[in-house]
Parts: sequence; C-alpha cells; structure tokens
Amino acid sequence: MSESYDLIVLGAGMAGVASANKCASQGWRVAIVDPLPYGGTCALRGCDPKKILRRGAEIIDSARLMEGKGIDAGGLSINWGDLMKHKHGFTDPVPESMEAGLNRNGVETLHGPARFTGERQIDVDGTRYGSDRFLIATGATPRPLDVPGHEHLIDSTGFLDLDDLPSRILFVGGGFISFEFAHIAARAGASLVIVDRGERPLGGFDPDLVELLVARGAEIGVELRRSTEIATVEPNGHGYIVTLDRAGVRDTIETDLVVHGAGRVADLSGLALGAAGVEWGERGLSVSDHLQSTTNPAVWAAGDSADTAGMPLTPVAVIEAKVASSNMIKGTTTAPNYSGIPTAVFTIPELARVGMLEAEAREQGIDLIVRHSDTSGWYSNYRVGETTAAAKVLIDRSTDQVVGAHLLGPEYGELINTFGLAITLGLTTRQLKSTTAAYPTVGSDLGSMV
Repeated sequence: MSESYDLIVLGAGMAGVASANKCASQGWRVAIVDPLPYGGTCALRGCDPKKILRRGAEIIDSARLMEGKGIDAGGLSINWGDLMKHKHGFTDPVPESMEAGLNRNGVETLHGPARFTGERQIDVDGTRYGSDRFLIATGATPRPLDVPGHEHLIDSTGFLDLDDLPSRILFVGGGFISFEFAHIAARAGASLVIVDRGERPLGGFDPDLVELLVARGAEIGVELRRSTEIATVEPNGHGYIVTLDRAGVRDTIETDLVVHGAGRVADLSGLALGAAGVEWGERGLSVSDHLQSTTNPAVWAAGDSADTAGMPLTPVAVIEAKVASSNMIKGTTTAPNYSGIPTAVFTIPELARVGMLEAEAREQGIDLIVRHSDTSGWYSNYRVGETTAAAKVLIDRSTDQVVGAHLLGPEYGELINTFGLAITLGLTTRQLKSTTAAYPTVGSDLGSMV
C-alpha cells in the first residue's frame, strides 16, 4: 500500500469537494478521486449548463409573449452552436479551477476509477490506498432500460454536448430532464415528443400546476404521450423508428434523436462495495440517519450515493456531505435537516415546490387552508405577457404556518426560496404578510399568495 489517509472521498462533484475541503481544513490528510473531470454532474453535465442553454429559450419565449405589445419577434432565433460555445465558456474551466482549489486547501487529487479491495482499502488504476474513513459521493447514472434498441439513446450528458440540434426529438420519461430539455429544444425550433409510462408526469409536483404546465408546453409544440411504453428503438438510416405501446395498442414515431430522461440510479456498481462489506441498492448505500454505512463504520455517503429521505438535489448532497464530515470530525451523530428545501423544474415558465403536497398534508391529518390563486392576470405576469401562472399555498389552520408551497410562473424559482425560509423558521402567514417588499417585484406577490 503506497499511501494512507484520514479520509478518501470518492467523487469530485459538489458534495465530494465540500467534504474534502472541510476535513482538510481540520488538518486531516485527505485525498479525492474521480475517473471524470472534477466538477460533477451539476457544474459540468447538469444544473448549470442546462440553465445556460435555457437562457436562449427564455429570450425567444419572452419576445414571443410580447408580440403585439411593442415587440416584433420576427426573425429571432437560437444559434445552437453559439449557445453551446457560451455554455462551454462556463463549463470548460471548471475542472482545472476546482482541482486547483482543492490542492490549495491541502487535498490530494487522484484520477481514475476507484474500487474497494478491503474494508479500508481502495485501488485506483493499480495503486492501493488505505484510509481510516471514506466518503462516497459518486452521484447517479441513467436508469438501465430493458428495451430493445436502448443502446441508441443518449443521456442528459449527450444532450448537453450536442453540436447541432436535431429537428425531431423524442424524450423517454416524464421527469425533470425530459421537460426541461424539451422546453429548451422547442424554443430552438425542434419538434418534441415526451413519452411517459405513467398517467401523471412530474409526480413530485402539484398535479393541478403540472397540468397547467403540460398545456403551456403543448402551445409551443411539446407533445406528451401518457401511459405509454417504449417497445423498441430501431435505426432507419436517417434517424430512428420508435415503437410505442399504449394499453396494448402499437404506434410508431420517426425521430432524429431519442433522449433518456427516465430516471437515474446511484452510480455505485463499479466500486466493488462488496469487498468492503458495504450494503447498497439502486437508491444508494444503506446508511444511518447520520449518513454512516450500516455495515461498515469506516464508510459514509452523501447525495445520490446515500439512501436517505433527502431529495436528489445538489444542495441536498452538499448539506449531507457537510453533515457527514462534521460527524466524522466531532464523533457526533447529527442528522441532516431536510425541511424547507425547495426544488424547481426549469421549464418556461418554471414549476417550483417546497414542503408537502396537498395529498401528503391531508394524509397527516393537518387541518389545511389551501390558498389556490390564478396569478396569470397579476401585474408581475401581465407585465411580461405570461398567461399561464398559478400558486397553491398550504397553511396549517391551527398554527398559521406554511406547510407547503407550489408555484408555476416566471421568476417563481426565486420566490419559492422565501417560502422555504418560512417553513424552515416556522414563520406564520401573519409574519410573512407583515413584511414590506420592494414594489413592483415578483417577491411583492407573496403577501397576496398567503
């Protein structure tokens, strides 16, 4: 064994980097390893580049909404190649910058695939390393699809690296990836179909608002096929013929590209976790509430690598990594607090949620007040020409506290953060309405929503 450490972190995404830096700051000898460029999914292959591409779609959509209201959108279009160059201007420097930052903080950076060879040992490209502790934060990978022709699909990483945008695209699955990419591609002129095996897409969001979003998507050319399975994907020389199955009835679609948006699973299969006696499944490592492996006390996990109650979000992964690191350093058993953490689907307009769904709140026996508002005619949406916007705020009648908030509309991805703060701090609606916001802003709508 060539080297021994206090901590080795597997995975150089935002969670892994947060843990490595925190533990190195305590004087620990720390190493981090990843077979891919440093930065992880969020910075390189997910959240950040996706929202850069979305900016192009926002410009197109905003101009179209203002047609006849002082803006002539004729001739406005997305140059996909230039938009991709803009994306690369952000993503390309990330790996070198992140690795340099780790080195400055005293973290040793390793490259290559890692696999366990014992309870406290890993192998990286033939070199063995030992450590008192390991944090696994290797993220997620597209869920395997048992469909003939599945090898012809590209994943979200492939979509975000397309040099040219095909004119016809089919997305498999009705989740974040499919809806966000479809809303971008539709504004860039592509013809879109989302195929979802369930009846209700975006299952983690308020169903009433999801239906409004689906209708808004249909207006700009995003077609949704519900309760439909992909039977086969076959190349036909120019693209692909996709056979669909809805309740036993077969149909075919010709398309230029098929994108996997049907969910992700923990990316752990290559780590040889069995050699370390670590129990795991597709949702991640089996961990205690304080994020320590239930079967190997030397191993901890965070983010998509940990089977926890936390949502699969980068901020959640970072929170878990910091909590796990603090527990390692202090010998404590603190559990992460998942309350008040918002999430958003960055379609146009965006759909956001924090706290409980209405059905979840009722199942818990909460005496609910539901403030359901059609905000499409409110000033902040009239100003930009948006005609699809709504809010649903859930309030516990006995405490006057917000227990859930669900928003669909321009800039509501920012507004949801205030509702998240209210839930985290236990603020009442009286307290929320007592604050005075800058006007006219989207934030000033909050008082009317509650």
